[in-house]
Amino acid sequence: MSARIVFDLDGTLIDSAPDIRGIANAALARFGADPISLAQTHDFIGEGVTVFVEKMRAAGGLPDSLQDELLSDVVARYDDAVGLTVTYPGVLEALTSLSRDYRLGVCTNKLYRPAMAVLQHLRLADFFEAVSGGDNPLGRKPDPAALLAVYEELGDGPLIYVGDSEIDAETARRASIPFFLFSEGYRKQPISLIPHDVAFAAFSDLPDLLVSYLDGM
Repeated sequence: MSARIVFDLDGTLIDSAPDIRGIANAALARFGADPISLAQTHDFIGEGVTVFVEKMRAAGGLPDSLQDELLSDVVARYDDAVGLTVTYPGVLEALTSLSRDYRLGVCTNKLYRPAMAVLQHLRLADFFEAVSGGDNPLGRKPDPAALLAVYEELGDGPLIYVGDSEIDAETARRASIPFFLFSEGYRKQPISLIPHDVAFAAFSDLPDLLVSYLDGM
């Protein structure tokens, strides 16, 4: 029985913050607001595009009344926001190895179309049998419903969730699923304060860590 390994996307498999910052600042510039920094972009990512726009709008000092217009602007640019995005070191090699033994999926709060666009741009899409975006009808993380639906689509077998953030950790906790924390992503707290079963800093280590953990289950 093959284990089912599901990944978060932004901050876990890919560093997409430069592209997301670019579309955010293009939208803010339309209203004469100051741009957000890369550090702010990291802080704002994780809860879906609506919350991201709320945070960037507040940082730019723009009123609530502009939320819908800013959101529409960002969403319109999102599918093409792939040019500056890269995988973290070792991701391609790790996925190549893992796909031989496990069934893989993605559960992200990123909108589905932009998620698929960047997966295809980076030639990662074929590794995943199931992908859920933040606009799915089951809701966004930390609600675990979408994550559990991805596992159901992948069939039977032990479960592991791999993510980089407090939201991912909470999603795994609510779903009662073991959580692997990638420590080099967009987390906002020290590793010690984020509940996890295994933490790792290099994707080159992930295949062996999974083997060891699954053997002990």
